Amino acid sequence: MSDERARVALLDAIFATDVVDPGLALGIGDDCAALTSIEGALVVSVDVMVEGVHFRRAWLTLEDLGYRATMGALSDLAAMGARPRGVLSSLALPASIDDDGLRAIAEGQAEACRVSGTRVIGGNLARAGELSITTTVLGDTPRALRRDAAQVGDEIWIAGPLGLAGAGLAALLAGLAEEEGVLGPALAAWRRPQARIAEGRRVAAIAHAAIDVSDGLALDLHRLAEASGVGMRLEGEALRTAPLVAASRRLADGADEVAVRAKARAFALHGGEDYALVVTVPDGAAPVAGFRRIGRCVAPSARPLVVAEGDEELTVEPRGWDHFSAAGA
Repeated sequence: MSDERARVALLDAIFATDVVDPGLALGIGDDCAALTSIEGALVVSVDVMVEGVHFRRAWLTLEDLGYRATMGALSDLAAMGARPRGVLSSLALPASIDDDGLRAIAEGQAEACRVSGTRVIGGNLARAGELSITTTVLGDTPRALRRDAAQVGDEIWIAGPLGLAGAGLAALLAGLAEEEGVLGPALAAWRRPQARIAEGRRVAAIAHAAIDVSDGLALDLHRLAEASGVGMRLEGEALRTAPLVAASRRLADGADEVAVRAKARAFALHGGEDYALVVTVPDGAAPVAGFRRIGRCVAPSARPLVVAEGDEELTVEPRGWDHFSAAGA
């Protein structure tokens, strides 16, 4: 097994990229990375994935893990309408992660960065009893989107899948990690999520408010509604897609179609880890590529979030992933 210096050199080689950022003054190899020519707001976020809480190694490859950890952090930049400027990666590695394992994690991180138009510019290595990845992302934007600016009458748009990652996690918990067919898209959504960077930048000029769906649509929309002082009314049919219904049918184990559709709605509302991007935009705004309408902001009431299903309006509880109340993986 290599020493720390050799491992840093290994990572430096993997994170070398053709992505050119004239504002990157200093990358890997010094005490800090240095960025210049920041336009507008500098936005920074940090995310962590811990073995046994966010994932089990039996469920995904180490490449998938590096990719997933990086995309999850980059999704916060999408929610701000920001352009990624760089990624800092802190790896806490148990003895079971050898050089090949480190290479696999880093290659997944590098792939996620390439897809998102950025690069790893620094970080840290440490020995630990369990595997964890802490990812810090930096970005800039002329206008940072916020959670507290939604207005009554706004349309609610979303970019990206809803519920598929939750269905994928349910499949993994059921021991269906290797199943293909209708569960394939759900398993892929959990293992390889996509940060909606391009969509966030496209909509930033018109959006009033935004949030990414990391902890579940219901919980994240409750946060946005509370911060903005509005209510929200979602359309049940808009939450369900054909791949989600198909996966829900497989996981519902012979249930009737009413139960299947209810299960799909539950995944969409409470599943989490989709990293879809939700925005509110002025009523009648011109369509933006990658987004679809799922509801509207309404006057605040005792029911902050409801879903319309036919003639019914169902109250949606703010339930999703909470590190301090939910059971980990």
